[in-house]
Amino acid sequence: MLAQVVVAQARPESLAPLAEQVSPAVVNITTSTVVEGRTGPQGIVPEGSPLEDLFRDFQNRGDEGRRPRRSSALGSGFVISEDGFIVTNNHVIEGADEIEIEFFPGDGQPSEMLPAKVIGTDRNTDLALLKVEAPMPLTYVQFGDSDAAKVGDWVVAMGNPLGQGFSVSAGIVSARNRALSGSYDDFIQTDAAINRGNSGGPLFNMDGEVIGVNTAILSPNGGSIGIGFSMASNVVSKVVAQLKEFGETRRGWLGVRIQDVDQDVAEAMGLDDAEGALVTDVPEGPAKEAGLLAGDVILTFDGVEVKDTRGLVRQVGNSEVGKTVRVVVFREGKTETIRVTLGRREDAEREADADGETAPAPEESEKQLLGLTVGPLTDDQRETLNVPEGTDGLVILSVDEASEAWEKGLRAGDVITEAGQQKVTDVAALETRIEEVKEAGRKSLLLLVRRNGEPRFVALNLSE
Repeated sequence: MLAQVVVAQARPESLAPLAEQVSPAVVNITTSTVVEGRTGPQGIVPEGSPLEDLFRDFQNRGDEGRRPRRSSALGSGFVISEDGFIVTNNHVIEGADEIEIEFFPGDGQPSEMLPAKVIGTDRNTDLALLKVEAPMPLTYVQFGDSDAAKVGDWVVAMGNPLGQGFSVSAGIVSARNRALSGSYDDFIQTDAAINRGNSGGPLFNMDGEVIGVNTAILSPNGGSIGIGFSMASNVVSKVVAQLKEFGETRRGWLGVRIQDVDQDVAEAMGLDDAEGALVTDVPEGPAKEAGLLAGDVILTFDGVEVKDTRGLVRQVGNSEVGKTVRVVVFREGKTETIRVTLGRREDAEREADADGETAPAPEESEKQLLGLTVGPLTDDQRETLNVPEGTDGLVILSVDEASEAWEKGLRAGDVITEAGQQKVTDVAALETRIEEVKEAGRKSLLLLVRRNGEPRFVALNLSE
């Protein structure tokens, strides 16, 4: 019996046809900025000194270094419409006085560099939209569905690495849904070589669609080590559409402060799974007007299941301002559906008050419970600890460093306003909540704690 051997192809066929197809839409971006010259302390030589002429000559030569000079930088981008709209990273063009676009030589593309103007930028996703006026329709590329990309799929990065001119590198999707530092991050990780100068360039799938914008690398030496990050196209396309229409972003705003639901919090609240976003505070805004409350756990938003706070923030931000959505919450052991009309996050951020300074904790003590020494909140402490007017509770006077409370970040000066999702204003009330939770057969107690006015929920084990 003959054995049949099947050999798997571990590499794609030549990428030359793909490169030829999309390369005319990839551009080099050169920016220039006027930089103020270096200044330093002026030397003083007494008039008539034999060193006067020597110092004056030295100072005149030094003035060359203090004159304003022009600094240049390089990056990449890609054309998304025949009338000259170009996408790149915000950090490529931020602060630039002049921006020039160089097209990869190709049929029908401009042979000279063209000046570009900034249509809009978004620092949250590090994206920028530019526009050039070309003498002919430009070759352009389209966005693909980044959610359809799978780990292991082949991808191609194009751009201008290290100022060497147009370059192509290939690799695979190494990971999906990476977050670096921003609330709206959704990066595709790839091992396709990305270096300085590739920023703002496209990451293509094998169909020639842009599924990412090359933005950052992880490297100990500044060069590619096979860990690059491209902002997912499903984020980019929404931001670009808003920049094109409004010149700025217009993100949805729910108006709640939230935290992740860990296993202890889930057990304390009677939730089956440690999922959702726990509402810690509801300031003035859309959520408050709709009736959301601190202690609600948001389970679904606009028909989509909420896994954690990061997912909810991205989903709300991607929603249309003014849209009315259904929010399903877990409240007091059952689910409720609340309709919320979203506001605009940018407006809310402009109106937000600046945070206050953390004040020292008071020194007096009252009662030791759950690794905490707590006492009633006085008027003097309220002002010192930046507790909003009308807020009552217990102030934490000290925390046992060997306790679970310390491990979970509770510190002297924090204020407990709720226990077991009920208000507490004195030590007796806290002791009552502890006994009630124990009688209900739960192993942990959920506390609502404020620090410098900012609330968060903490679940403490009752065996402490």
